[in-house]
Amino acid sequence: MEAQRRRLLLAGMATAFGAAALAQPAGKVIRIVAKRFDFTPAEIALVKDEPVVFELTTRDVAMGFSLPDFKIRADIVPDMVTRVAFTPDRPGTFDFVCDVFCGDGHEDMGGRIVVTA
Repeated sequence: MEAQRRRLLLAGMATAFGAAALAQPAGKVIRIVAKRFDFTPAEIALVKDEPVVFELTTRDVAMGFSLPDFKIRADIVPDMVTRVAFTPDRPGTFDFVCDVFCGDGHEDMGGRIVVTA
């Protein structure tokens, strides 16, 4: 009897968790690779109010990702994936940069996000 109650409880929890996971807006995944001294892609087209998830990676050295107009900042660690959820709330062109010094050429490392309505 106890084992059956435990199975029912676990099944209920799994169902509730699954429903909550389905209710979350997944967002389009955009992979961004940082390497000395650029981001690929360097230009990203997004649509206002559509959620995305940036997957940031590097194989070089530790770097940063800063999108100051939206107050977004993340560390990018070699051989790890950093995920940043983002929903642009206004149209325009916005610059992002590496904000962790990664060597000579660092000052030119950046890109832009173009958000359309």
